[in-house]
Amino acid sequence: MAWPLLAAGLAVAQPPIAPPAPRNEFVIERDVMVPMRDGVRLAANLHRPTSGGPRFPVVLIRTPYNKEAMPFVTTPARFFAGQGYVVVTQDVRGKFQSEGEFAVQMKDGDDGYDTIDWIARQPWSNGKVGTYGCSYMGEVQLLAAKRRHPAHAAMIPQSSTGAFGPAGGYYTNWGTYEGGTLTLSALFGWMGGSGSKAKGRSADLASLDFATLLKSLPIATMAERAGYPPSDFRDFVTHPPADPYWDQMGYVRDDDRFDVPALHVNSWFDVTPDQTMYLFNLMRRNSLSARARDNQFVVMSPTAHCLSEAAGAPTRVGDREFGDARLPYFQLYLDWFDHWLKGVDNGVTRRPRVQYYVTGANEWRTAATWPVPGVRLTRYFLGSGRGARTSAGDGRLTLEVPGPGRDSFRYDPADPVPSRGGTVCCTGNPKDVPGAFDQRDLETRPDLLVYTTPVLDSGVTIAGSVTAVLYVASDRLDTDFAAKLLDVDADGRSWNVANGVIRARYRGGMARPTLLTPGETVRVEVNLKATAHRFAPGHRIRLWVTSSDFPLHDRNLNTGGDNVTETSWLVATNVVHYGGSSASHLVLPITPER
Repeated sequence: MAWPLLAAGLAVAQPPIAPPAPRNEFVIERDVMVPMRDGVRLAANLHRPTSGGPRFPVVLIRTPYNKEAMPFVTTPARFFAGQGYVVVTQDVRGKFQSEGEFAVQMKDGDDGYDTIDWIARQPWSNGKVGTYGCSYMGEVQLLAAKRRHPAHAAMIPQSSTGAFGPAGGYYTNWGTYEGGTLTLSALFGWMGGSGSKAKGRSADLASLDFATLLKSLPIATMAERAGYPPSDFRDFVTHPPADPYWDQMGYVRDDDRFDVPALHVNSWFDVTPDQTMYLFNLMRRNSLSARARDNQFVVMSPTAHCLSEAAGAPTRVGDREFGDARLPYFQLYLDWFDHWLKGVDNGVTRRPRVQYYVTGANEWRTAATWPVPGVRLTRYFLGSGRGARTSAGDGRLTLEVPGPGRDSFRYDPADPVPSRGGTVCCTGNPKDVPGAFDQRDLETRPDLLVYTTPVLDSGVTIAGSVTAVLYVASDRLDTDFAAKLLDVDADGRSWNVANGVIRARYRGGMARPTLLTPGETVRVEVNLKATAHRFAPGHRIRLWVTSSDFPLHDRNLNTGGDNVTETSWLVATNVVHYGGSSASHLVLPITPER
């Protein structure tokens, strides 16, 4: 049984480590209707072992992607059922064979709780339920975990932290926002396919002219121009990050309480690695019992969205190879549920709390905490002599504060910096490929500031969240600042490592939008997200600063108005100050060299 490779950008020479062989046979009972508290019934398939009963532990997988056909559902369902578990796969409300109207995660917290409650009362259940799944199927686990059903005994949420609301100030809102910008291509593509409210109908994404549609305005009516069936697209894009609209979904908050052991799994080139590491710590802080508090674990791979299990030898993500990143994931998942749902003492809780892959070094490392012990937050200061525009300029990253100065560039929304690689998910557009790519040709653009260290005499390894602290000004009321961390190798290739963006009006937080005063210098922080990477000796560390990363993020129209409903834009002249009291800098979480 091979894990399905469902996303572009991941190629392997030697295949993933195979799951353990099945130990028993099972039968499938299809479309069992499970009643929810409001009377709506959700369709579930029961995968029941034919021996070893009569009561079994249960693994629950809830999905909007069709429980009958989605490999990310059917493959793990058959695996766990073959290991002596009843597996319940369920179409979420309004999808496929389930009743009700689909609305993205609107009822998933209550429905998840009610489904766990129903399972715990069945004669074939031993009263212990584990939840499993990636992306939307991981997010519904978090929404249920907040409600703390006593039968929810363990969980394996993978790539799940799109379900962040106010927690950590992220306001991710199902992955709709990053830094206050819309994750435009992902949101648009997903809503046309999996987001359809019309059963049996979705957009023909393969026939769409994504480039033209994504650049068309206004964003609010983009789905209608594409001929999409009804979806939540317009509602999502027209409600700002901290709007009360999002409260009804129940996304994760800092005051949420949890009481379930969790094995968190994600990837550095997924869209929310930073939130995954935050969630790992949040669930430790906010657990109601030592059982939950002491049993939060995390595994971070170098792959892309929902593809940790697909890593091979070597693993290639985008155009860069990252060595043998394989792990026996399915054995780990089986050990996790065997311990918590069957009571097997197999040592799974004695493993390191944090296991993470360091790209560049191309090796797995472990730690007891995150941030990892011994990490030093080190500032690299931006500066230049004749100017930092393009890689032909002399923009520098140094450990010493330079004399005061400024670099400026012209940002035209009609000609944004194109996205290439990085943290990509779910766009529906085959041209949007996650991972690391050589970015040299983009560095000739005059709307890009490029800052680079001298050649490294010794290696620099980072593990943690990367931040760019910028002192900026604009001649407009609002604009964006995007940053990208790159690894320039000995051949001059400029490989992206991490990326992020902030909409200037949200520089004080998503709940406190404040427009700029033209010409006034303000401080902004760009979160480039968490990563782990080694810059080898002979390489250089590079930072880009610009004002767009399109179409992964929507363009700021620079008017100070509503980017979603407006159709015209202004060109902005944006400034990055350095040195003196406005010492813009890159913050790298550097670990001790081995």
